[in-house]
Amino acid sequence: KVKYPFLYSHPFLVHPCALFSALQISSFFFSLSLLNMAAGPGSPCGACKFLRRKCAPDCVFAPYFCSEQGVARFAAIHKVFGASNVSKLLLHLPVHDRCEAVVTIAYEAQARLRDPVYGCVAHIFAMQQQVIRSS
Repeated sequence: KVKYPFLYSHPFLVHPCALFSALQISSFFFSLSLLNMAAGPGSPCGACKFLRRKCAPDCVFAPYFCSEQGVARFAAIHKVFGASNVSKLLLHLPVHDRCEAVVTIAYEAQARLRDPVYGCVAHIFAMQQQVIRSS
């Protein structure tokens, strides 16, 4: 039995970032920057802490995964996508696009852990059905 039967016939899907308001996204970025500033220069980022390696000054993960909460966020990303793949992806992006990419990757990783088959599409579909019911 198919869990989301209308998913196959639905012609329009929304990008996951469209599910959040600009205020939610900006507050997340602000808290992300505050958390990263709280970590001292000698402490490794959450990703390096999780991978049990020394955090290099040019670590691609350091700006996005703080020393405390970053470990849990990175664990989900590593489990779903792998650290090497995410590192390569971030290195191919311009620096000004990396923060949004990390937020999107983290969202998709959490969604994939909750629903391995549909991932974030299940959440998008549920929200689209909510919009359809309310209109």
